[in-house]
Amino acid sequence: MKKLQIIDRSRDEDFMREAMALAAEGASFGEVPVGAVVVRDGVVIGRGFNCPILRHDPSAHAEMVAIRAAAESAQNYRLPGSTLYVTLEPCSMCAGLIVHARIGRVVFGAVEPKAGAAISRGRFFEQTHLNHRVMVEGGVLGEACGALLSDFFRQRRLEKG
Repeated sequence: MKKLQIIDRSRDEDFMREAMALAAEGASFGEVPVGAVVVRDGVVIGRGFNCPILRHDPSAHAEMVAIRAAAESAQNYRLPGSTLYVTLEPCSMCAGLIVHARIGRVVFGAVEPKAGAAISRGRFFEQTHLNHRVMVEGGVLGEACGALLSDFFRQRRLEKG
């Protein structure tokens, strides 16, 4: 019998703020400011920010880093009953990882109109052939998450002159 996941939305903004702090940390290294945390039973078990430049790893998206850390912490490659908070709508690579890791819920901030796989460019999690269902909620602190990205890219344009 499948365990029912109880959703506690009361702390969504708190966890998103933690993801935003990680995004800002990534920006301080010149990385695109996206941050993520994995939470299970009200406890953060994985954290990450975009770091493909730092790690010379094109897969080092915030979600990937946070899920890897959570799996290590849990000593399990599957993370049932967990929630991933990420400041930007996941891409298709990260969406696939979320399903494989059996993340129960994804909460994202800003939409990603160019490559978002949750709602913007596709509805990856709604595909009927997937063997795991993920609940998705977008827009939590969406304006603030979007501002992190807009400010970062505005600053980059100014620096290039």
